[in-house]
Amino acid sequence: MITVLSGGVGAARLLRALRRHDEGVELRAVVNVADDLVMHGLSICPDLDTIMYTLAGLNNDELGWGLAGETWRVMQRLGELGGEDWFALGDLDLGTHLYRSQRLARGATKTEVTRELSTHFGLDVELLPVSDDPLATEFDTPEGTLSFQEYFVRHHHDVVVRAVRVRGARDARLSAAARAALEDAERIVIAPSNPLISIDPILQVPGVREILVRRRDAVLAVSPLVGGAALKGPADRLLRELGHEVSAVGVARFYQGLVGTMIIDVLDAADEDAVAATGCDVRVTTTVMRDERDALALAATVRR
Repeated sequence: MITVLSGGVGAARLLRALRRHDEGVELRAVVNVADDLVMHGLSICPDLDTIMYTLAGLNNDELGWGLAGETWRVMQRLGELGGEDWFALGDLDLGTHLYRSQRLARGATKTEVTRELSTHFGLDVELLPVSDDPLATEFDTPEGTLSFQEYFVRHHHDVVVRAVRVRGARDARLSAAARAALEDAERIVIAPSNPLISIDPILQVPGVREILVRRRDAVLAVSPLVGGAALKGPADRLLRELGHEVSAVGVARFYQGLVGTMIIDVLDAADEDAVAATGCDVRVTTTVMRDERDALALAATVRR
């Protein structure tokens, strides 16, 4: 069994590649929920839904989120009425959030609802929220304290960040299913997701970091930076703003003590020795999943 610590798009693509590389392997994803939000009275889980839609072959590749073939009549009407429409939800996507919100209101846990939705969409990868307790990433910025989606969507992650906090992390409980996925996995993989806002909220849930330290030899991380830059999103800028080196070496130092192996891109091959100096083995391969061949090459390196 392979368990993948997962954020959004990068994790979704890696999970899809791992499934295509080996249809027989049992795959579980322990997923960040600190970017979840309540909007229009609905419980929305962006990372869980991005992974779910991608694995189901329903994701909107053009936008990078949401469903393919989506329509936007509800948001259009909401905007016409003067409602808050900066966080766009497609008409079909709303069905997912309505179902989740109804089930949570009736006492189901986020883990249970995720399992039900995954079954509906025909997934053969088990998606597990890291915790059923509320977590919320917050950003200290010149604009004031921003929630994750205010920073990422409303401000297009284009404001300076002075600090990042995960509200609720100290008191959150690692779900039993997520704990079992981490304890029982033959290999734990940290996906090429943003270390600061996709992976660190998972690591801040009590118990996760301790398991990774204890099982370090089984833990592998894929650097999300290639040639010192993020392929998507603000990972490179956030690392710089918060005082980290913006390179594969900086990522390795961020994960130091947690991982036994780091995978870095061929463009960062010159950093191999410096990454190894953080105390891990290093594998160099193509990490950019431009097409099926590259994705499968990365999956093969992860599985090696």
